[in-house]
Amino acid sequence: MPEKRAAVEAPPLPKGLIQGGDPPPPPSKGKGTATPPSVSPHDHPHTHPELASQGSPATPIITLTTDIGWAYAAQMKGVLLRGSPSARIVDITHTVSNHSVLEGAFLLRYSAAQFPPGSIHVCVVDPGVGSARKALIVRSRDGSLMVGPDNGVLMPLARYLGDPEAFQIQREKVVGRGAVSATFEGRDLFAPTAALLSMGHSPEELGTPTKPLSFQLPQPHIGPGSAEVSVLHIDTFGNVITNLPFDEFVDKIGPFGTHALVQEGARQLRATVARTYSDLEEGCLGILGSSFGLAEIAIGHGRADQVLSIRLGARMHLKPSEQDWRE
Repeated sequence: MPEKRAAVEAPPLPKGLIQGGDPPPPPSKGKGTATPPSVSPHDHPHTHPELASQGSPATPIITLTTDIGWAYAAQMKGVLLRGSPSARIVDITHTVSNHSVLEGAFLLRYSAAQFPPGSIHVCVVDPGVGSARKALIVRSRDGSLMVGPDNGVLMPLARYLGDPEAFQIQREKVVGRGAVSATFEGRDLFAPTAALLSMGHSPEELGTPTKPLSFQLPQPHIGPGSAEVSVLHIDTFGNVITNLPFDEFVDKIGPFGTHALVQEGARQLRATVARTYSDLEEGCLGILGSSFGLAEIAIGHGRADQVLSIRLGARMHLKPSEQDWRE
């Protein structure tokens, strides 16, 4: 985390966003813009041309996913609420591993996908802050909008929601002549952009079409009697979340009540295939289905990441075990 962030004073935003007074007006109403009966109340105004002129939802949802911690996130939330006072701000997490685009993309994809269509998702996992990398708005088929750096972190969610369209944010259209901190664009550019979007401004008003950087979460490789998997997340309990869907693990590697081998490099450990954490005795290594629907490696009353000495992005093999095996 850059040391000077907290000392940088937030630059002024466009009138109505941070100077006080009324927020910027939504696009003006035109004739013949009655809401069609088939439109869901959760639909975002940017989803349907028929709704584009009717302004923003009364209580827009803005989510935040970052690696910057709660103190810096609080500054972003202040900017959001000054620009969009009625917004419902939902913290997905502010403890993504520092600079891990992989983990940030994973958590955004699997968490933000649960939100209603038309939600606005701001993700700041940005090791390239202050560089020439682009700042993006991405719009998906259901009207959801993603705001963040062009380093791939937005794209797994955008593709999952369907038909992503990317726009490069034009700073002058968001902050005018105001300065943007070279170390905290989350507060000075991404948060004001999200506020304007929540008030009914479209991506076309704030940016220009662009081709985003491609990024995909790694996929497991399943062969006969073995699966090569990647570590996408280590949760607060030290449980290791892989990229292998658990139903595929059960089908290909081992059903409940059997055992499997966890192999990283030359090291192998025997693990129980379990349904719940309570099935694992203290110190017992297990593989079970995580809340993400993916195979998770856990240990009874302990931290699997420490036992395995594992890190984000590491690859390992999961294999069936037909006999007791000790390291």
